[in-house]
Amino acid sequence: MPSDRRVVSALGPRTLALAAERAAGTHPYLTTPEHTRFARGIVGPERLVAPEQRLVPGLEPGQARAAARRFLERYLSLSNYRRTLESHGFTAAQLDDGATDEAVEALAPHGSPARLAEAVRGHLDAGADHVCVQILPAREDPVPALEALSAELGIR
Repeated sequence: MPSDRRVVSALGPRTLALAAERAAGTHPYLTTPEHTRFARGIVGPERLVAPEQRLVPGLEPGQARAAARRFLERYLSLSNYRRTLESHGFTAAQLDDGATDEAVEALAPHGSPARLAEAVRGHLDAGADHVCVQILPAREDPVPALEALSAELGIR
């Protein structure tokens, strides 16, 4: 496949540099706007940066954090994600034992469409060309949340 037709799911500086050299860009997963800014700085202005953002619409905070923790549990046990998160502002203590409420809310924001749009805009403001949205919990129909989010973002 030609390099201009693929992206690399890169997190660290070496794989981001590889994405810049040999692909159309990068699709970082389980990151924050801080990482998006970091990725943009490495891949440069000509390459695609399309991070994934998890969102938990409309639940009360305790339920939203519980749904997010269920999702995040396996990722927070993987060294590549831990290393990336710790190098971009999180401490090990914030990510251990199901993560602190603050870390969970930073990784999987919850709330109104306006609050969720704010999270997406954080990546766009940090240099993302596109933000891939993942609605949690995954077993629910994502369409109503995506419609509300797109309306808030002014996307048709």
